[in-house]
Amino acid sequence: MPVTIAGARTGLTGGSVAQGGWALSLDRFRRIEVREGHVIAGAGVSLVDVQTAAARTRQFYPPDPTERTASVGGSIATNASGSRSFRYGSTRRWINGLKVAFIDGRIAGYRRGDSIDFDVPEIPLPHTTKNTAGYLLRPGMDWIDLLAGSEGTLGVVLEADLAVLPIPEELLSGVIFFSSDDEALNAVDLWRGMETLRMIEYFDRHSLALLRGRYPEVPESAEAAVLIEQIGDDIEPWEPYANGDSWFAMTPADRERFRAFRHALPEMVNDLMRRRGFQKLGSDYASPVDRNREMLRYYHERLAAAALDYVIFGHIGDAHVHVNILPQSAEQFEKGKAVMLDLARRAVALGGTVSAEHGLGKRKSHLLALQFTPEQIEVMKVVKTRLDPHWLLGRGNLFPER
Repeated sequence: MPVTIAGARTGLTGGSVAQGGWALSLDRFRRIEVREGHVIAGAGVSLVDVQTAAARTRQFYPPDPTERTASVGGSIATNASGSRSFRYGSTRRWINGLKVAFIDGRIAGYRRGDSIDFDVPEIPLPHTTKNTAGYLLRPGMDWIDLLAGSEGTLGVVLEADLAVLPIPEELLSGVIFFSSDDEALNAVDLWRGMETLRMIEYFDRHSLALLRGRYPEVPESAEAAVLIEQIGDDIEPWEPYANGDSWFAMTPADRERFRAFRHALPEMVNDLMRRRGFQKLGSDYASPVDRNREMLRYYHERLAAAALDYVIFGHIGDAHVHVNILPQSAEQFEKGKAVMLDLARRAVALGGTVSAEHGLGKRKSHLLALQFTPEQIEVMKVVKTRLDPHWLLGRGNLFPER
């Protein structure tokens, strides 16, 4: 009987949507126990509950996906990251241990460093800071690296031991507005070398135009904005920007206001598309950091040439911004799909990835063949067959057909 794992069902690629068989809910796996330096959490625990429990002991879980109601199990399945990935990377980096059920009924516990018991070749990775397209395969790898990001196709994560860090004593946040993309990108290139920064998020002019509907204080002259978060209260690096229209905050209440500003954009996009009656088309592509400017320029030029409504925002510190195409007709929807495929090809041509944090699921499984050769995909399928001989687990995820 095919089995599809269902967590909080907040994913963007249809991974939890069953193609026949059973849907296996992990909603009741809710154990959570906070210890010094780590948290034990069941697969059904939400990320906001992890953060809330950890905060009571002055600790925090570094990965920060936009959708905080996502489950621990789902975030491991997609190797999620989020706005703090510039400093802290993706979920995989923060897993100490996993309890996993396999399709044959075995339940196994793995700690970091427990090597897989079969040989695999090394499959080349993109030249990006983040990647969650396909299986991470390399000789001598451990079970945690294999299972994280496997999108529910190899095993069912039941529980995880997650590393946490002490909450910084001081944090400084800012939303800095620029008169052009070039000015914003020049600043980002300069700031990437700052060891104290833990967040660098980008908003294009279309994003700011949409946000003005809820935040009229966004300057009319702004063509781009960058949200930063810094450990410590040193204002000196930001003094050149502090006398204009930009915003800075040091109190928890003001930092929460900036977090709400960042997360308001995807909410407003989704609300707009509900009213238009069409599904948005969203990308999860990332380029190498040194090709960031080139990739972003191509996004704007290609979308403008296609005369499509769009916003671009996200994790520019990792050269990983999200393109959201906002169609207003069936014709624009079909045109948008073709443009998205073209953008994916360009990301791969620059040495990038077709999925940096969302996974491919079912909706985007066709993109795997853009990033990997048929021989490399076949190696992934061999690993899948070893752990799931009849291909019953997560049917349709990652691989569109057996």
